[in-house]
Formats: sequence, structure tokens, C-alpha cells
Amino acid sequence: MKPLVARNLWPWIGLAFSLVALPSLATAEHEVFYRYVVLGYVKDVKGAPLRGVTVELIREKTGFSYLGETDAEGFYVIVSRLGDESVGERLRVKAGSLTTTIVARFDPDNHTADRGTRLDFLGKNAVERPTWFASTLKRFLAR
Repeated sequence: MKPLVARNLWPWIGLAFSLVALPSLATAEHEVFYRYVVLGYVKDVKGAPLRGVTVELIREKTGFSYLGETDAEGFYVIVSRLGDESVGERLRVKAGSLTTTIVARFDPDNHTADRGTRLDFLGKNAVERPTWFASTLKRFLAR
């Protein structure tokens, strides 16, 4: 006779493991050291905000992309999943027909500070302003 009971238990054991492991993985996704935020404004050559522009961040290492869209002020926020091992990774950012590449810069030993950069698309130029990131994020979160 075959051990049917033991063989049929494997799916349940796998499910039990998943239920135990998944909450810890889901919690980790929300930790500051698993995200990299790119935010900024998209404006035309005269400085007027552009609403409804799709902004895409693409991880060059994996090809995985994250999408955002500008609001009435031309503001966008993209939250990507980058861990400590992703420091120095190249990220391609597209806003409409404009494309630029930035590098994920952060201290992989700092697990408390928000990680990210500010990237503005002004007319035909992309301008990265990493020193403006924290204050812009703070204003966004206070909305």
C-alpha cells in the first residue's frame, strides 16, 4: 500500500510554510531599506506643469519597470523595490518622449533614512536634484 496520507500532506505543508513566511516578506517590502523613491516635476519649456504624463522607471539590471503619472502640478512619485545590494544600480527614467539615466545612490548601512532622488523634467532637460529629495518627499507626505 502506498503512503497516500504522507504524499497528500506535502501541499498542506507547503501552504503552512507560505502562511508563516509571507507575512515577514510582506512586512519587509514596506521597510525603508527595500524601496527607492524617484519623484519630481514634469514641466514644459515655459515652466508650466504637464498633467497626465506617464513616467516610467526601468531597472537596467533586470528590465523591471515601475510607472507613475503626473498630477495637476506636474508632480509624480515612483516607488521602486531596491534593496541594499542595489546601490549603484543604473535606472532609466522616461517622461513622455524624454529619457535619462540615473544611479541609485544611498548608504546601504542606513536602514532608517528614506532612499531616493528628485528628478525634474523641464522642457527638454532632465535635472537630478538629490539634495532636494528629502524636503520634496516631506511636502508630498504632508499633503
